[in-house]
Amino acid sequence: MNEILNHTETGVMTITINRPERKNALTCAMYGAMADALTQAGSDGNVRVVVLRGSESAFSAGNDIGDFLDARDATSVARFINGAATCPKPLIAAVCGPAVGIGTTILAHFELVYAGDNALFSTPFVDLGLCPEAGSSLLLPQIMGYHRAAAALLAGEPLTAAAAWQAGLVNRVAPVADVHDLALAQARKLAAKPLGALLETKRLMKAGQSALLAQQIAQESASFTRLLGEPAAREALTAFKEKRKPDFSKL
Repeated sequence: MNEILNHTETGVMTITINRPERKNALTCAMYGAMADALTQAGSDGNVRVVVLRGSESAFSAGNDIGDFLDARDATSVARFINGAATCPKPLIAAVCGPAVGIGTTILAHFELVYAGDNALFSTPFVDLGLCPEAGSSLLLPQIMGYHRAAAALLAGEPLTAAAAWQAGLVNRVAPVADVHDLALAQARKLAAKPLGALLETKRLMKAGQSALLAQQIAQESASFTRLLGEPAAREALTAFKEKRKPDFSKL
């Protein structure tokens, strides 16, 4: 079974995370496939808009911890993050169910985000002995305000769909059964607009922070890699995999 599906029709590329048995937890191979799709979308004249979706029960549970612990090369993760940050085409997300870690932070790079009323956004990086990624330490305070972002990134407090809408993280909340159709309909509306004007408007909206964002992503990546090698993260990730409570008392 392909864990990342890619389909283009009427100017819209739909990327579907398709690993329902693991709540769409992401492996390095899946990151690579999504990065490849974004690269293709950026250069393919037949693609005007990109939609990223999961299933009605889960957008993404974040990193597959087992794969994450065994990984020796995070290049595919960096490619996906940078692909989302620099894609010239408008990005739309349809989010239902849990959106954990990068399942939430990657949304800061999207132009439009539609959430099912069952969506739950969480960024438990500190609880795992880690730090934010995907530029979220810069973008989430801008989108949500500093204090809401601190509650999410420092305290790990999850956001319901309604709270995410109030915080400005999502554009609209809809019944679960309607979310994917809503995102696709909005994508088709954008795809029908003049392509040059569409791309130039996105470029201008992003231009003011492109250099700063790239710098922040690089800084986050360096900190994330350093923290990942420290005892707190190894204990937290191992405890998660073993389904027990982590013990930080000696760290």
